[in-house]
Amino acid sequence: MAAMSNETQLREDICRFGRSLFERGLTPGSSGNISIKMHDGGWLVTPTNASLGFLDPARLSRLDGRGRLLSGDAPTKEVPLHTALYDTRESARAIVHLHSTHSVALSMLPEIDPRAALPPMTAYYLMKCGATALVPYYRPGDPAVADTIKGLAGKYSSVLLANHGPVVSGDTLEAAVFATEELEETAKLYLLLRGLNPRYLSPEQVTDLVKVFGMRLPEHGHEH
Repeated sequence: MAAMSNETQLREDICRFGRSLFERGLTPGSSGNISIKMHDGGWLVTPTNASLGFLDPARLSRLDGRGRLLSGDAPTKEVPLHTALYDTRESARAIVHLHSTHSVALSMLPEIDPRAALPPMTAYYLMKCGATALVPYYRPGDPAVADTIKGLAGKYSSVLLANHGPVVSGDTLEAAVFATEELEETAKLYLLLRGLNPRYLSPEQVTDLVKVFGMRLPEHGHEH
């Protein structure tokens, strides 16, 4: 009974956070998707062609550990993307993928380092997102993107898909949502400051954050 009530709460959480993201313009139309990994190895995930602003808890897709649909509507076509992150990042319990404007814009800039899409601009960006990997463009739903994500070997909790949008994992849905929002705000800062030669955090300041907060950044994650 407890497991069932927990699933009911998780369904409601997906709808609540989805609505919040949609209403603030962070993912338009029927774009974006959210998933949560369940204790039995299966997941809850938002359906295909569903707006995050108008989700029905009862119609969320319930998948088994192999990604097969058990109940609800047909799942998002981005299931391979979510699967790849869950398979390679053991701490991931929830994933948020949006088409947020500033993050998409960032992913299209020629100077972006694939190992660190953003420089160390703020402490909270590093604390919530770590470094963000940039992966090449694939059409939405292309299974090949999963191989690229697997190639990152679970080192990144936040990934930017070129010309598409961010994919961010967290140990809870709330953590994944907050990190996605931090990534979007930092991308906005980068675009506002582009060409103005802003001060970023120094290597010493980054090292201090890593030491004090026990963060793990990918090697060579920030060389700006």
